[in-house]
Amino acid sequence: MTHKEKAVDYFSQKLHCSQSVLAAFAEECGITEEQACRLGSCMGTGMRKGEVCGAVTGALMVLGLLYGQKKAGDTEGRQKSNEVNDLMMNRFKEKCGSCLCNDLLGCDVSTKEGIQYCLDNKLFTEFCPKMVAAAVDIVEEIILENKK
Repeated sequence: MTHKEKAVDYFSQKLHCSQSVLAAFAEECGITEEQACRLGSCMGTGMRKGEVCGAVTGALMVLGLLYGQKKAGDTEGRQKSNEVNDLMMNRFKEKCGSCLCNDLLGCDVSTKEGIQYCLDNKLFTEFCPKMVAAAVDIVEEIILENKK
């Protein structure tokens, strides 16, 4: 199963977008799926406030685990994590129109009305999986570029 298939499958099982993206890459990141689910559990629906899309935060956690600063004084790791962060955020915004959950969904998901709007319009089941897939595609692009 591909990373994208795994992530979309996790999302269909009612995991948050953040958990789904991170869990799809758990093995490569050196963590278990359970650890990925725990790490990503507070990031869904833009940290429940409609902020940065959980698919993006899940992707950033993957990139941080793969390329992030390992300890104080690791300036190379810090520079690399800054680089992959910028690539992820810029590419997602370019591909999807925004990195913000509320902008992507067209409502304020921090409210009951916003959540109801998403449910009524099937955004969580039809739109959000596309954001999960887009985030995974971009992570894979960045990984591939860093192998060269």
